[in-house]
Amino acid sequence: MSGGRQCTLPQAWWVAGGKAPDKKEKEEEEAADADDDLLLAAAAAAADPDTSPVAGFCAAAGSIWIYPTNYPVRGYQVRMARAALLGNTLVCLPTGLGKTFVAAVVMYNFYRWFPSGKVLFLAPTKPLVAQQMEACARVMGIPARHMAEMTGGTQALSRRDLWTAKRVFFLTPQIMVNDLSRGTCPAVEIKCLVIDEAHKALGNHAYCQVVRELSKYTNQFRILALSATPGSDTKAVQQVISNLLIAQIELCAEDSPEIQPYSHERQVEKIVVPLGEELVGIQNAYIHVLETFAGRLIRIGVLARRNIPSLTKYQIILARDQYRKNPSSQSAGVHQGIIEGDFALCISLYHGYELLLQMGVRSLFIYLCGIMDGSKGLTRTKNELGRNEDFMKLYQQLRDMFSDKSSANGNIYKNKTVFANKKGFIYSHPKLKKLEEIVIEHFKSWKKGCSDQVTTGSPSVDAVGTRVMIFSSFRDSVQEIAEMLSRLCPVVRVMTFVGHSTGKSTKGFTQKEQLEVVKRFREGGYNTLVSTCVGEEGLDIGEVDLIICFDAQKSPVRLVQRMGRTGRRRQGRIVVILAEGREERTYNQSQSNKRSIDKAISGNKMLRFYQHSPRMIPEGINPKMHKMFITAEKYEPSSSGMFSKERRSSSLQHKSALFSCVTGQKQMHCHENWSLSSEEYEIWDRLYRIKESDGIKEPVLPQVQFETLESLEEIQKPKEEATRELSLSEWRIWQSRPFPTCVVDHSDRCYHFISVMEMIELMRYEQSIFWKLSHHGIGWMDYSIH
Repeated sequence: MSGGRQCTLPQAWWVAGGKAPDKKEKEEEEAADADDDLLLAAAAAAADPDTSPVAGFCAAAGSIWIYPTNYPVRGYQVRMARAALLGNTLVCLPTGLGKTFVAAVVMYNFYRWFPSGKVLFLAPTKPLVAQQMEACARVMGIPARHMAEMTGGTQALSRRDLWTAKRVFFLTPQIMVNDLSRGTCPAVEIKCLVIDEAHKALGNHAYCQVVRELSKYTNQFRILALSATPGSDTKAVQQVISNLLIAQIELCAEDSPEIQPYSHERQVEKIVVPLGEELVGIQNAYIHVLETFAGRLIRIGVLARRNIPSLTKYQIILARDQYRKNPSSQSAGVHQGIIEGDFALCISLYHGYELLLQMGVRSLFIYLCGIMDGSKGLTRTKNELGRNEDFMKLYQQLRDMFSDKSSANGNIYKNKTVFANKKGFIYSHPKLKKLEEIVIEHFKSWKKGCSDQVTTGSPSVDAVGTRVMIFSSFRDSVQEIAEMLSRLCPVVRVMTFVGHSTGKSTKGFTQKEQLEVVKRFREGGYNTLVSTCVGEEGLDIGEVDLIICFDAQKSPVRLVQRMGRTGRRRQGRIVVILAEGREERTYNQSQSNKRSIDKAISGNKMLRFYQHSPRMIPEGINPKMHKMFITAEKYEPSSSGMFSKERRSSSLQHKSALFSCVTGQKQMHCHENWSLSSEEYEIWDRLYRIKESDGIKEPVLPQVQFETLESLEEIQKPKEEATRELSLSEWRIWQSRPFPTCVVDHSDRCYHFISVMEMIELMRYEQSIFWKLSHHGIGWMDYSIH
């Protein structure tokens, strides 16, 4: 075969029939024979030296496109996959209905069609990259030897080698941009580019940079974009289409008849909560402060006259931008720096106002503390507010509410952990009490439903029970909700879920920790997850029965992503808790925007599509769909660094920041007989136990552990009689990795010791090489160079 046109057809992918479910033996044999014929024809055509009109296209493989039958065949997925093979496509499917499956089918066929080409899957975060790589491998059985995962943890030199050796890549867009700019990425060899969470492709996002840079080298590549919601409004959708060169949209709305057989009913409830007398009183006091500072901007004509409470932070930012472009004549006598300072102060105050109305008094107080103690670096704002009598009176009221009364001087709340006083938990917003009621009612009804099923003999619902997920946009609110629900332990086992830390005051979760939390939530270690926006999209959270949105989002993208977390395998419920007034209006506007987007996409009248989508299949070739059972290799996720999967899992248990909100006893997955069996005990007693009858004192480590120049010159002293020295190398096979445990997990010291042993073995290996080289008269530097 010619090197450029070798048609690689891995044997594991072409095993047809096999153990296909619900197939008669005769039908299986016929299907297998048909697939064998295809394999022979493909091999013969691949040996043909004639070149294809499209560079790198394998004519034999291109006569068909393969659709797997090892998963249920769904009509809408077949339609979307066929469209994506023939043109640049944006696939819009509600969360949980198989966008990744469609991508895997398309990637696999481009992998077959272009034996020397590269196929890429871009995902915005490292956890998503790992998740999608595993999903695609299991759907179409792409061998691990042909795949590579590249994220920020992969060194540039390693990536250079991977680009040469591998064919299917899962990576973050920023890595792709970097390698394109360095010239290490073989751009002309890329034949298929899949973009996950495509609605992020706005402005100068890394997705946009990837497509722009790639287009400089070649236009012969297919783009498949995936998203549950293409944008927050029609303008954003058009940006995504333009930035990703989309020629067509394949859409299934939530009420589409095509997906009804595969999705469960999701009951959406909107609950509007009045602010209450106490919160209204604080709101009125805060409005007095807003009138003072926003009034100054209104009087000099740089801010439009309108009702002060109805102003928003966004409107003030727009007014500031307008002022910078066209300074008002009325403000000519006022120094520009003063006006800019007042704008900045009002933006800060209106952010606090939104926190008060949506999240409550405590979130507002934490925010104001950050301003007044200087941690937010707003010195002018702090000084201006400190001179305002109305503000200081309100601030003192909040201090009295959240101060630690047990301290000697009633110190101001600083550590953001005061949730309760002598009267009990402080409900800083009426929405919190409503949320607590909803969660309690859900677990009560679930328990009752399980009891009824046991009584009637119905099948069990779920081995790990029900799960609840609560979304809030601010970390302080997430912490407050988790603390409130922790009082309901053990019925409610709550855990927080946040992204990376952006400041010094709060500790976020690393991407490894995020994956561990998601894993434990799926397995039932926690039954309630309180999350920021990091839990809205992408990661496979698992089946959730109740979704509670603690705040309203202006963008319908956020709400749809949240709703997609339930109704996957059984009926789900979504509750949106809204504060009366501004937040309720925001939610209604978001729903209106969503309807207008669906209308624009379905009508295709307001959107302009890319007209030059490349033809990746030569003229005269029309691939026909061939359904076959795909036998996938067993997928083994690669472990990075020195941390094995087991080590990452158990060491994570000891991170205080990660498990600070876990209450009650830790979920234990133990065997039925957790102690040693009689046979195991006998082996331990016979081989490893140090008995008193041996007359051996407590084992000690030898004083000299490594050979050094000094130790070689020393005269070895006779060892003390009846003292047994422990050897670090004698049992190194047992010290190189953590072994399975039961009930009691390994400690951090165990992992530190394993790391030390790995380092010792490396030093021992280097030392042995050094002595061998010295014996042959070869210098270490000479050996390193060669």
